[in-house]
Amino acid sequence: MRRIVVLIFLTVFACLLPSGAPLFRIIAAAAEGSAPREVVHEPGTSQEQPLSASRAAREEKAIQDARRQQLAEKEAAVAAKEQELKKLGAKLDSQIKSLEDSKKRLDDSLKVQKKVQDEKQKKMIGLFKKMRPEQAGQLMDKLEEEKVIALLNQMDTKTAIKLIPYLKQPRVLKWIVENLKGA
Repeated sequence: MRRIVVLIFLTVFACLLPSGAPLFRIIAAAAEGSAPREVVHEPGTSQEQPLSASRAAREEKAIQDARRQQLAEKEAAVAAKEQELKKLGAKLDSQIKSLEDSKKRLDDSLKVQKKVQDEKQKKMIGLFKKMRPEQAGQLMDKLEEEKVIALLNQMDTKTAIKLIPYLKQPRVLKWIVENLKGA
């Protein structure tokens, strides 16, 4: 009696489920005392056929083959991306090398320009040394203040002492203040 009540309860429960039909068969098979058999609904047919072991093996093999194919395709795509990244990396390396070469040439060019500029300033300092202090002071007062201060910084003390009385005093004071700050 109890078995019938449980069977009725399970049957009602199975009917309420959206996929109640397979569950119903399992319940019915349990009530009969036999093992449930799996059934396959083939598309386009209303007949149920038992799932054979060889068919299941073929389907499993087909699924595995499809997975292998997907993996092979993904591996090929990854290999292609790696190859592309290697090419881009090589291109970037060559561009970096080119930029470093350009930077080196620019640095060398700047060093040469600075050297030429320093030589010109040394010539000017030599010229101011050879001139009379009054003439050198008058010429230097006509230059920009920053250039005068730079020239005074490069002159030896003896030459600077001779020129200071003939330079505009605000320039001399600025030069002195800058030198005291640096000391």
